[in-house]
Amino acid sequence: MSAEPHAAPPIPTSAGQQPPAPEASGDAVPPAVIATILATEHWSLLGTRGMLWNELMSRISIHLTVSSASLVVLALVAQATGFGNGFWVMAIGLTSMLLVLGSLTLLRVSIGSEEDHLLIAGMNRLRGAYRDLVPGIEDVFVTSISDDREGVFATSSVGRGRPIPLHAISSTVFFLTCFNAMVAGALAALITYVAGGPVLLIALVGSGAGAAYLVGNTVGAGMLFGRLGLGLGLGTSRSALPEDDAAA
Repeated sequence: MSAEPHAAPPIPTSAGQQPPAPEASGDAVPPAVIATILATEHWSLLGTRGMLWNELMSRISIHLTVSSASLVVLALVAQATGFGNGFWVMAIGLTSMLLVLGSLTLLRVSIGSEEDHLLIAGMNRLRGAYRDLVPGIEDVFVTSISDDREGVFATSSVGRGRPIPLHAISSTVFFLTCFNAMVAGALAALITYVAGGPVLLIALVGSGAGAAYLVGNTVGAGMLFGRLGLGLGLGTSRSALPEDDAAA
């Protein structure tokens, strides 16, 4: 037997007819397939955002629980030993631990807020793709189709146009910053008291430490979200769509 391959038999056709030509590989993808792909990506981003905030809320809950437990521990120590040296050592140690734990929690929440902004921007971009599939559908969207900073804040405020400063001071990041600033002020005041400082100096050092922590972290958060406003790291913005460029 010969090892040479046999040619496939010709496709039988009617007289005068040619066999059907193979489909071109560059045919347009059906809109239904595009919509399915976009919806899958949209649900993936929604699920990721839900898991992100579950993690952040768990971290915050752990931090606040430990803070409450530390106050209970201090009360028990004071009841058992009085306000001696042991109490002040315990107070400074617990307060330092709370400040470190709170700063780490604040860092994770700040990074999570950045990730949340990027997820919102991605979903806004997908809505822009929906608008490409069905022109005019954006009229029924409550949220934005633009992935720039204005589009992200429009989605976060559900189109109500809330002022950015109000949005910032009501955020979880600012809440944790204020909490940690109070802990930092209490720690500085405790150290000054144990060192034998007068009451006025204790008040000034505690207030200054709290204010410095608050201002420093607020400036850092402003720089973070200012950087997010410069394109959000997603490349070309969907705020300028091809048909808009053509109309211009």
